[in-house]
Amino acid sequence: MYKHILVPTDGSKLAMRAVKHAAGLAKACKAKLTVLYVIEPYLPPVGGENMLPSVFAQDEAAYRLVADKAADAALAKVTRALATSRVKCDTLKIVDALPWRGIVEGARKRRCDVVVMASHGRGALAGVVLGSETTKVLAHTKVPVLVCR
Repeated sequence: MYKHILVPTDGSKLAMRAVKHAAGLAKACKAKLTVLYVIEPYLPPVGGENMLPSVFAQDEAAYRLVADKAADAALAKVTRALATSRVKCDTLKIVDALPWRGIVEGARKRRCDVVVMASHGRGALAGVVLGSETTKVLAHTKVPVLVCR
């Protein structure tokens, strides 16, 4: 049925539940699995002359190091979890200010035919106020999306 599954992660427990679903689906369908982490790009600090932002916020190289380390840790957590289920996966890091856009781009780039992702399930009002990455992925991708709660 499916040949290539994309599962975005942020390293959270909720995302790991989606990873487990994706692994089961990959095993059942004998599909490839790609795990994606979307990194927010560096944004230089903005402030007045008297503002003293942290040194970290001013240093793009330091930000990239920390962001890349966080991505690697989240992806490593997933690959360790999948090792016990004997499901192999590729990993992908994409830099994008909008996580939903990074997920859609990752699915397109790797030619995935389904996205398996977690949702907090906050409800309609909280989803509108906070914005739902899942809803945005559903609205902007052309591939099926399996939502896990």
